Amino acid sequence: MVDPFRRKAAGAGPLNTGTSGSRYRASLGQGVDDQPFRATPGGEIPALHVARIITVIVLCGYTAVPILDVLRDDPPLNLLLMCCGSAFVLFFLQLLHSTPRARRWPLPLKTLTLTAQSVLTFLPFLCLGITWAGMSGILGASLLLMLPAPLSWFLFALVTAVVDGYAFALGLPAVAELYTPLTTLLTGLVLYGLTRLTDLVYEVHSARTALARMAVAQERMRFSRDVHDLLGYSLSAITLKCELIHRLVATSPARAQEEVTTVLEVSRQALADARLVARSYREMSLADEAESAATVLAAADIRVTLDLSCGRLHPAVDTALATTLREGVTNILRHSKAQSCSITAVRKDDTVWLTLVNDGVVGKDRPAGSDGSGLNNLGTRLAAIGGRVTSGIRRDGRFHLEAHSPVRPGALCPEHR
Repeated sequence: MVDPFRRKAAGAGPLNTGTSGSRYRASLGQGVDDQPFRATPGGEIPALHVARIITVIVLCGYTAVPILDVLRDDPPLNLLLMCCGSAFVLFFLQLLHSTPRARRWPLPLKTLTLTAQSVLTFLPFLCLGITWAGMSGILGASLLLMLPAPLSWFLFALVTAVVDGYAFALGLPAVAELYTPLTTLLTGLVLYGLTRLTDLVYEVHSARTALARMAVAQERMRFSRDVHDLLGYSLSAITLKCELIHRLVATSPARAQEEVTTVLEVSRQALADARLVARSYREMSLADEAESAATVLAAADIRVTLDLSCGRLHPAVDTALATTLREGVTNILRHSKAQSCSITAVRKDDTVWLTLVNDGVVGKDRPAGSDGSGLNNLGTRLAAIGGRVTSGIRRDGRFHLEAHSPVRPGALCPEHR
């Protein structure tokens, strides 16, 4: 005798995906680090911190070079103090302009800080001469970071041209005239590039964290669907069988003993289903589910008409339709007073149709599609393979549950093309 409650449980199914609702948003971060740039347990410094440290070190180097050039000329103390003070302020302004928050400032505030940096960049030229030219590259980086293109690139080119013109006006050798604007150009591009790379590291890290949170939400939704779809049927069957046993104990002990054996089988299957849900590892058979459904419905004194002529199905399609049948039977047992039920599965061209019809409608004023989370879960499962599920009360007064799926998972059904 074929065990009607035994289902196949081999083969790994894909992770179910779905759109996370608002009820999941509050818990998305659980299990995922909300601070994606924290040091790892092994002491490794996160990539964003490395990028920021490199940017600061390079900026320190570019700031120190003009100061060293000034020291080489042995300037008076007042010029040295002016040089160090200006360099410190310029270093602070550039460091501030490198932050994403500063780049979101309103235009008047950006203009104010850039104007201050421009004054502190060009005013010392009057006292320190060409040795201060390295600071113009730092100003160029700030212009590129704080202003939109093409204005930023135009001003950056203008700063480079002004420094080159100043070197030419001083009558410096040709090599110095070439070296000065080239230094400005390279300093500005290097600082700008390092800052943008730091931004990209932050964006990649943020995207990875968002994907991890989404994966957590999707796994929670999958677990919720599987618990509802797989265990709900078994628990409903156990309840129904126990009620039947309660009625048979006094009148037919032998029959009650047989039903106890069936309840044990269903409970063992429920335990196996729970383990499969935890491992995200399950595969179901429509034929086995149909036999099981017929047995359970018959135990509930519901006449069953069963017609399966869809042939051999792809495992993903087989599992989706078997889950649909299980949910439909669970709804009949829980929410209807059916006396008859028909289960039909046919193949039309490249589409498999599963139809479940019963006459036990309760609450005929309920609109179609308002059947709770179970059928919504089925819609998500079938949509993942290109199928669709519909339900509702038809003109004949019966409740119809229809699901159709392409023979090959992922191919769109004719209605979706």
